[in-house]
Amino acid sequence: MYVDGFIVAVPKKNVEAYRRMARKAGKIWREHGALEFHECVADDVTKGKLTSFPRSVKLKPNETVMFSWITYKSRKDRDRVNAKVMSDKRLAKMMDIKSMPFDAKRMIYGGFKSIVDL
Repeated sequence: MYVDGFIVAVPKKNVEAYRRMARKAGKIWREHGALEFHECVADDVTKGKLTSFPRSVKLKPNETVMFSWITYKSRKDRDRVNAKVMSDKRLAKMMDIKSMPFDAKRMIYGGFKSIVDL
């Protein structure tokens, strides 16, 4: 299994807009072959002294943290799915950095190879 993980700061007033955007995007990812698509809002997340989810995205007082992940069969499958997703015209509006309900410059993301699956 392969996982793409994301952490973003979203203004609290934009959480519903973020949810709508994520639902649309998630359907497209799944349609193109992603196994799972998850978006989670912070519930029990405190600012640590050295590291934490809030520190990772330079969280502002009027924001919350979103933790998201997408699963795939493999890295090769992820690359195939993401190529299709990124060329999908339905995502063009959502990918415009000016219309996103969050600051994409503070998004943390990466691909991970699973080492334990229970």
